[in-house]
Amino acid sequence: MSMNALALLGGTPVRTAPFSAWPVFGDAEERALARTLRSGKWGKLDGGEVATFERRFAEYCGARHAIGVVNGTVSLRIALMAAGIEAGDEVIIPPYTFFATASAVVKANATPVFVDIDQGTFNIDPKLIERAVTPRTRAIIVVHLGGLPCDMDAILSIARKYKLTVIEDAAHAHGSEYKGKRVGGIGHMGSFSFQSSKNLTCGEGGLITTNDDDLAERCRSIHNCGRVPGGAWYEHHAISGNYRLGEFAGAILNCQLDRLDEQTDRRDENARYLNEKLSTIPGVTPQKRTGDTTRNAQHLYVLRINEAAFGAPRERVLKALTAEGVPVAPGYVVPLHRQPMFQNKSFGPYTGDARGRPMVNYKDVRLPVVEKISAGEGAWLTHNVLLGTCRDMDDVVRAFEKVYEHRAALAAGEPALRA
Repeated sequence: MSMNALALLGGTPVRTAPFSAWPVFGDAEERALARTLRSGKWGKLDGGEVATFERRFAEYCGARHAIGVVNGTVSLRIALMAAGIEAGDEVIIPPYTFFATASAVVKANATPVFVDIDQGTFNIDPKLIERAVTPRTRAIIVVHLGGLPCDMDAILSIARKYKLTVIEDAAHAHGSEYKGKRVGGIGHMGSFSFQSSKNLTCGEGGLITTNDDDLAERCRSIHNCGRVPGGAWYEHHAISGNYRLGEFAGAILNCQLDRLDEQTDRRDENARYLNEKLSTIPGVTPQKRTGDTTRNAQHLYVLRINEAAFGAPRERVLKALTAEGVPVAPGYVVPLHRQPMFQNKSFGPYTGDARGRPMVNYKDVRLPVVEKISAGEGAWLTHNVLLGTCRDMDDVVRAFEKVYEHRAALAAGEPALRA
């Protein structure tokens, strides 16, 4: 067997060493956790770790306020509630994102309206948003997919025209910049996740940013059992809950924030290098980096693999790349409007007209770009790969080049590739 044969067919893989581990932590996190433990102040209302992080992260995003909460789904839901979203309202969202972007809308009693994505950026297509606006539309949730900022100028212009609230789902985009401004501080509110896979992590957690004092006050009340400044402890003013972020999470986040800029710059630099190299391979198209993107957090390195141009189907290409030591995933293979929850209208009383019937029949929704990408073109590498060295990036490039060289074997579908 040739040493240069595909690893799937018995050849030697391009790489056997693992890529950078995630999360990255050290003595700083250990000291912070021990300090918090010994303080005996483990809740947000008692200690100062979360308050310190909120202040620091608000400043980092160029926002006046930040409210730490238990996760990124809750942060989206609280943002919608603070914006006054009610039953019967519609919220425009993209279909190529994690389920939470849509489920948060349903949990806020509103109806998600899906708008297709741009083929190059994978982000919501601003040209299609205005067509989706109805008299019931109240908000737009934009998702900075993989860390790439959306076209915020165009989206905010539409929002002003129709008096809509813009919420940035920045779960992938800690430190991303649009025209020099950090995401999360551009729309009316920003939503972040600190779940274990995220670029800024404490295991589980989330946060809302805003420059609007009134929205911040509502978010704080909703995340703290409906309490208000000056009110009594057992006085509750809004539908709410205890969604407060804990002090141990705050301690970790303060340490992780110290690492974020160096990690983000490294990911961004490595992604630019991969863009240059991989774009020369027929059928491989990296996510389009727009001219307005001054920094991409690169939670994901996103690309498209076109079967006709590459010469082999995505499924087999990804299987071959993984065997070569490069862990590539197909991304979101089912767009949100095709998820069983929406196809089966499994909302209970959450959304719809006076009889609880959904106002949108999702089985009739056709979004050709996202359906094409999900079904057969999308792929991504996770951000830990981008924390590596230039030599690591060269291994990624060599693996793609090797698989392309052997595309005929992939296209033929030899037994080992179909197993």
